[in-house]
Amino acid sequence: MKILSDIEIAQQTTMLPIVEIAKKLKINADDLELYGKYKAKLPLSLKDNQKIKKSNLILVTAISPTPSGEGKTTISIGLNEGLNKIGKKAIAVIREPSLGPVFGIKGGAAGGGYSQVVPMEDINLHFTGDFSAIEKANNLLSALIDNNLQSKTNSLNIDPRSIDWKRVMDMNDRALREMVIGLGGYANGVPRQEGFNITPASEVMAILCIAEDFADLKTRLGNIFIGFTYDKKPIYARDLKAENAMAILLRDAIKPNLVQTLEENPVIIHGGPFANIAQGTNSIIATKIGLSLADYVITEAGFGADLGAEKFFNIKSVAGKLNPKAVVLVTTIRAMRHHGGASRIERNIPDVSKVEIGFENLKKHIENVKTFGITPIVAINKFQTDTQEEIDFVIKICKKIDIKAVVAEGWEKGGEGMKELAKTLVSCIDKEKNKFIPLYDWNSPIIEKIEKIAKEIYGADGVDFSKIAKSHLKIITNLGLDHLPICMAKTQKSLSDNPRRIGRPKDFRVFVREFEIAVGAGFVIPILGKMMRMPGLPNTPASDNMYIDKNGKISGLS
Repeated sequence: MKILSDIEIAQQTTMLPIVEIAKKLKINADDLELYGKYKAKLPLSLKDNQKIKKSNLILVTAISPTPSGEGKTTISIGLNEGLNKIGKKAIAVIREPSLGPVFGIKGGAAGGGYSQVVPMEDINLHFTGDFSAIEKANNLLSALIDNNLQSKTNSLNIDPRSIDWKRVMDMNDRALREMVIGLGGYANGVPRQEGFNITPASEVMAILCIAEDFADLKTRLGNIFIGFTYDKKPIYARDLKAENAMAILLRDAIKPNLVQTLEENPVIIHGGPFANIAQGTNSIIATKIGLSLADYVITEAGFGADLGAEKFFNIKSVAGKLNPKAVVLVTTIRAMRHHGGASRIERNIPDVSKVEIGFENLKKHIENVKTFGITPIVAINKFQTDTQEEIDFVIKICKKIDIKAVVAEGWEKGGEGMKELAKTLVSCIDKEKNKFIPLYDWNSPIIEKIEKIAKEIYGADGVDFSKIAKSHLKIITNLGLDHLPICMAKTQKSLSDNPRRIGRPKDFRVFVREFEIAVGAGFVIPILGKMMRMPGLPNTPASDNMYIDKNGKISGLS
């Protein structure tokens, strides 16, 4: 029997018109902004603060992943299906995919197997144009900065050496990380050093996902820090009168997108920051609209619990005054083999001894989630290469530390394979034993907050700062930004800042290379180790295996 690919499964699905999906949420068709038959924008007016308080917010996070990921989105979508199958009114609220991973190595972010959102091709490609709008708003500010440097009449006296703002593009392109622009003579601008980040790392993306409403979005855009004048005065986007024009470009992008699962359940998709270089969660607006429309809202945070979950709790939940009720911590036997020392080929070969060693990574993430006052449920995302012996071992060892582990078969069976996890989750929420507690007080000193994350979440012995990072800390203090939360930029491959240190590293320190200041988004970004905010493509990118026929049918997209 042929195993269908994700895209083949999605293409065989008969979708309901999106107006029919909206009816399930009691949304009038007139309130939708349609993008064809199967996608729609939702109005911000759907947010209802009274309903938000009564709903249950569930976070899906994960073990430190292998390069291809461990299936958080698949579990999120499958759990949505499972909750609806047991009679609960549930909705998933997730992030939009970036083209970088789609054409790189990790693939898209529409779930997989029989736990997917559709239309899969649209979602994984240009969708409703949100990423394009974010990119254009970001690069408009870049153009305004360089125009001001060129200007004789409206010059703000910006010192080009101090400019921190970078252009962005939604593609993995390492050649754009560092460059010199403005060459070719006076008419072509002022030469200066510049570079690109990937669009999910843009502060505009972060602002879209942290803003409460359109007015807040515009204010935050104006607060973007650009650099300094020659006499050391700070310059913000509002000084360039950029915020209105940028907000105009984001007028539609701020509205969340409604799509559906393979089982015709509603899903909201909005925003797409990466968790290794940004806050890694969908927008507060989308989450609150989801909480206004359903009794159970499943959301996800990127990569492992050391990254996405930490930022979900310490940044998003505090900023949005959210009260998460439960956490599902995704693991795979494959990932535990990896953290137990298995090579790339050995990851698919059964080995209980490697799973036992690799369990230490999962155990650390369990401890991390419990730090926030929530005892997680472990979801074992089942693969065909898993053995019952390995699965039973994980369930047994979790039980020894009072953690419930449940096999999740959403990839193969859709909602039917997620009913046990759904029932376990509802029972956990009904017991009301979890009480969310942030790791740190935003008003604590910057270094203290960084050290707390490094020591308590990563397991580091301490933190070292480069000479450049120390100079950036002085700037942060002089700008009065000590009260902002921390958004670490760190490799997702390890709990440490060294991607080669798998499992549960011990006896290590993390190294802060430099800082980026995101005043508009409302956090500071320590960049650890060799972390880059513009990824590169692998030796064999996913694009090599993609094909589109003469009728426009796509294959090889995942």
